[in-house]
Amino acid sequence: MPFTPRGKYFDEFEIGQEIFSPGRTVTEADIMQFATLTGDTNPMHTDAEFARTTMFGERVAHGLLGLSYTMGLLWPLGFLEGTVIAFMGLEAKFKAPIKIGDTISASAKVKQKKEMKAMGGGLVVLETRLTNQRGEIVQQADLTLLIKSRPTTEPS
Repeated sequence: MPFTPRGKYFDEFEIGQEIFSPGRTVTEADIMQFATLTGDTNPMHTDAEFARTTMFGERVAHGLLGLSYTMGLLWPLGFLEGTVIAFMGLEAKFKAPIKIGDTISASAKVKQKKEMKAMGGGLVVLETRLTNQRGEIVQQADLTLLIKSRPTTEPS
């Protein structure tokens, strides 16, 4: 049986469409594992005593971990599954710290579309937001994705 993607094709995305993820709680283990995996052991993330001396007063998650959370929260929703050709770009703003114990959730809103027939689809810009349990935006990013066009069926 051939693979049928769950994701939306380029023509199915509409400017202004929004999708929202469930939440997840950030743990100390998440931050320490990310530090180990990436080699980014900045003491602001890994040393509680040092972090007390910073402007945040405690350890905070890596900014890039927040971006990873955004994709990790949105991906299981299925709207990109099997239709993304390539991740083309990112413009991000880190607006507030993500702290141990924060429960975060992500949203994505279709901001722009541009058909790219020669590339097999089109560019879709998703404006993403990562918010904490207080509804504060901790990160905002525009993700540019190349999305497949719907396959054409040939007459039999």
